[in-house]
Amino acid sequence: MPAFSLEPEQTAWCAELRALAAARLRPLADQGEPGHVNRPLLTELGRLGLLERLFTSGALDLCLMRESLAQACTEAETALALQGLGAHPVHAHGSPAQRKHWLPKVADGSAVAAFALSEPGAGSDAAALSLAAEPDGTGTGGWRLTGEKCWISNAPEADFYTVFARTTPGAGAHGVTAFLVPADRPGLAGTALEMLSPHPIGALRFDAVPVTADDVLGETDRGFAVAMGTLNLFRPSVGAFAVGMAQAALDATVDHTRRREAFRGTLKDLQAVAHQVAEMALRTEAARLMVYAAATAYDQGAPGVPGRAAMAKLLATETAQYVVDTAVQLHGARALRRGHLLEHLYREVRAPRVYEGASEVQRGIIAKELYATADHQEAR
Repeated sequence: MPAFSLEPEQTAWCAELRALAAARLRPLADQGEPGHVNRPLLTELGRLGLLERLFTSGALDLCLMRESLAQACTEAETALALQGLGAHPVHAHGSPAQRKHWLPKVADGSAVAAFALSEPGAGSDAAALSLAAEPDGTGTGGWRLTGEKCWISNAPEADFYTVFARTTPGAGAHGVTAFLVPADRPGLAGTALEMLSPHPIGALRFDAVPVTADDVLGETDRGFAVAMGTLNLFRPSVGAFAVGMAQAALDATVDHTRRREAFRGTLKDLQAVAHQVAEMALRTEAARLMVYAAATAYDQGAPGVPGRAAMAKLLATETAQYVVDTAVQLHGARALRRGHLLEHLYREVRAPRVYEGASEVQRGIIAKELYATADHQEAR
């Protein structure tokens, strides 16, 4: 399938998702409390079969889900995405016992997952994390986790965490191990953080939290690869989330500018306004195509996936910021009123430029891939 085109079945599925989000997910989202996990919303996502698709779909389908849901209900999109981010390492690297116990619960919405990578002193530089996994001294091969995690989505309300800890001091990215840590482990505590974006984010404190070899995801000291593999899959879909928000803002702006009377006509009759709307549409479509191309490259196992994923996230999130901001400007003061769609999107759209690698990190990844390719070609 060409990366720039969707099949009719995919287009129809996206329309169905938007309708379901508006009719069945939006009401549940409205009943939720900002900054907290909305378990009824997760249950409904499970009932609709969307959470299970996190483990049966490819990167492009994940992007289509996130984009479609974001157009009608950003809360539902984010709830689905966080389940996928937290549980994908279990799906991809977990033992049969880990998968059997947790994945069905994630799929039906009864267990909340979280991806615990960032720390107070190691956000963009993920290889510098310092949460210590020290041998527990029992001779059984277990560890005790001591330290902090911060900016963790779904914390502290998640039922389990994919936690990345340092098992070999001084080894950089090569000394990190991924662990599956249930929330009820002794010594694990968390606090909620009040953030601009409305989804739940918190900090975790590990006070000699016990973990064993049965809790390892993948291999000891190979956890950084688990983290980067997960991010390579989800970064294009962060872009899809951004595209969905941009499209919602664009649709609202087209409707507003063709109806709003001003200066003896409508806003769309003003060339300055019409050209701004055209620019919004141009950038949104360009970002969408790059997201689809990056996701298709991932699904096909094409070379250069990290760079493509970084480009997709970077372009789409920066584009969404521009489109939503322009939409607010063209709507005027009404868009800043609490409860307006654009007021909601204005708060939502800022965070994706930071999480899962800030825009500056994405540029670094792109440059690294470019120079590595050039060095490889020169060496041939």
